[in-house]
Parts: sequence; C-alpha cells; structure tokens
Amino acid sequence: MTERVRNKARIDVELFKKIEERTNHDVVAFVEGIGTMIGEDSRFFHYGLTSSDVLDTANSLALVEAGKILLDALKKLCDVLWNTANRYRYTPTIGRTHGVHAEPTSFGLKVLGWYSEMKRNVLRLERAIEEVSYGKISGAVGNYANVPPEVEERALSYLGLKAEPVSTQVVPRDRHAHYLATLGIIAAGIERIAVEIRHLQRTEVLEVEEPFKEGQRGSSAMPHKKNPITCERLTGLSRMMRAFVEPALENVALWHERDISHSSVERYIFPDATQTLYYMIVTATKVIRDMRVNEEKMKKNLNLTKGLVFSQRVLLKLIEKGLTRKEAYDIVQRNALKTWESEKHFLEHLLEDEEVKKLVAEEELRELFDTSYYLRYVDRIFERFEKE
Repeated sequence: MTERVRNKARIDVELFKKIEERTNHDVVAFVEGIGTMIGEDSRFFHYGLTSSDVLDTANSLALVEAGKILLDALKKLCDVLWNTANRYRYTPTIGRTHGVHAEPTSFGLKVLGWYSEMKRNVLRLERAIEEVSYGKISGAVGNYANVPPEVEERALSYLGLKAEPVSTQVVPRDRHAHYLATLGIIAAGIERIAVEIRHLQRTEVLEVEEPFKEGQRGSSAMPHKKNPITCERLTGLSRMMRAFVEPALENVALWHERDISHSSVERYIFPDATQTLYYMIVTATKVIRDMRVNEEKMKKNLNLTKGLVFSQRVLLKLIEKGLTRKEAYDIVQRNALKTWESEKHFLEHLLEDEEVKKLVAEEELRELFDTSYYLRYVDRIFERFEKE
C-alpha cells in the first residue's frame, strides 16, 4: 500500500486551494485532495490523526531546518569577529562609560566581547533547536486514542524528531517561545554591535566606519554624507525581532487541550523571524569584515582629555603612598577639574601640585601615563578562547 500511495500521490496546490474554498480548512483540503488521487487506500490516509499531528510535526521540521541555517551563518559571524579581534588585539582605544571617556582599552578586546556573546548565542541556538526537535502523532487530545504510541515513535524516528512526552492536541508552545526568544536575544546582540559602530562613526569620533562602496550615496541633499545606514537598519530590525517574541509567549497559554489562536500568529512569526534574523546575521558579518578602522583617530581621541583618562592610576599611586582614599581622590579630582577648564595637560597640573610633589617623584608620576599598562592582560583574556 505504501508504494501505491507514493506512486499516485502528488502535491497539487491548485486542487488543494479549490477544495479549501469549500471546506475552509487547509488540512482537510490536503487530505481530501490526496484521497482523490490514491483511491481505495484513502481509507487509511490520515487515519486516527488530527490536523496538528501533521502541522506541528511539520512545523518542528521547518524550525529545525531554519535553525541549522541560522546556526551556520552565526558560526561564520563568529569566525569574522575572532579574526577582527585578533587583528586589533593591541590597538589602543578609549573605553567609554555613559558615553564619556573612561580608561584606555584595546579595540580588539571590544570586538572580542562581541565574539564572546555570539559564541554564547551559538550555544543558545543549539539548545533552541534541540528544544523544538519534537513532534506528536498522538491524536485529538494527545492520549493516543486511535493511534498507538508505537506508530508515533516509528514515524518520528524517520523524521529525526523526538516524541513530545506529554502532548495535548498540539506540541506545547513553550518550546516555540523558547526558540523565538533565542532568536530575539541573538538579534539584540547584533544590535549591540550595530549601535557601537554607529556611535564610533559619529563625526566627532570617527574611529570606525561601516562599509561605504564606490558609487554609494549618503544623502540626497548633502553629498558629503556617509551615514551608518546598514547598522541603523540592523537596529530597526532588532526591534522587529523583539516584537516576534511577545506573541510567541502569549501562544503558550491555550484553552484546555488547544484552541487555534496561536495558528494565525505562527504563520507570520515563524517564517518572518527566521528570515529576518538570517538577514541580520549575514549583514552584520559583512559589516564587521569590511568596516574601516581608523587607528590614528583612536590615538588622537585617547589624548583628547589631556591625560585625564589616567586619573585612576594617579589615585591609586597616592593611596600607595599613604593617603586615605578620600584624601587622594580630592587631590586628583581637584587637578582633573583644572584640566577640564584649561589648556594644560593633566600631568602638568599634577607636577605643579605641592601635595603631589611631596609624595610622588616626577619620573614616577610620568610612568603613570603609559597606555600599554592597560593592555598588559589582553593576551590573558584572549587565551580563554584560544583554549576552546
């Protein structure tokens, strides 16, 4: 019988659509349409099943396949991030907190942070794929009333899926919510990268620029413009990805053994979320691979505050010399505020401060203004990933 069905059955979308116009039920249209093709064997086609035995199992297959495509793209993004992080491992740049210059760091270390997050996202996506690798062929309310568990086990084994331990009419929607939430988290990580590049491309900063190809236009009105439109697009799409997560969560609570409120939602969010994230991952990969990194501007910006970024080293040195933290802080802040309001370098103010001169020799003080001090453990941080 199996061979007869295989030889006679075919996918005829127009036939199915015509039947659905009458039945207003897609699975019934499919079953009835196939039935017209296979003749007497149609008695056993869809025997003892409910629509969700077919649809939920098919959805799981689609989500697993989409997840694997996303996983492959995400691993390629990780490779590009790792290579970029190593290229700029020893490139000093200013670290910023609250958008304000804080202390020197390495641009490679910044990128390594993105890499680390995407590596976590690889693990999250692998778990999410595992989470949706479940189907069900357990009947109208999940109690195998008309089809024994052995049929489910055999059928799902062919498909590479596991049997839902306790199903209702559907596979429980917490699995799908976890999957969509994972996609949302990955999108948020891409947005973090995009927002950082957007900030670094501002005219006043200009340390990094997203790719700008020959012949591209930045503005219809201002020919000089090179706008970070790709990263802005990634930011916007991340908002859409978060918008897909909420309905997935709301789909978890269905009436009793099932209602159909989740179905219309999933026809949108499953294909749209997976395709949108794929675009985001591929686009982010191109941005990182081809972005322009301006090391000279990073060096210039490091010196923008006339040495103020070394204030904590001065603070700690004064504490080492015997001052209380408050005493040391007051001295450093006093000279820092003078630097903000003058053209003189922070070091010059410190060299003129009588309290500082009593405690710290000039040569010792100058040594505190060494950028390489802040990069001395960069290799140690990279080693955490080289051992993986």
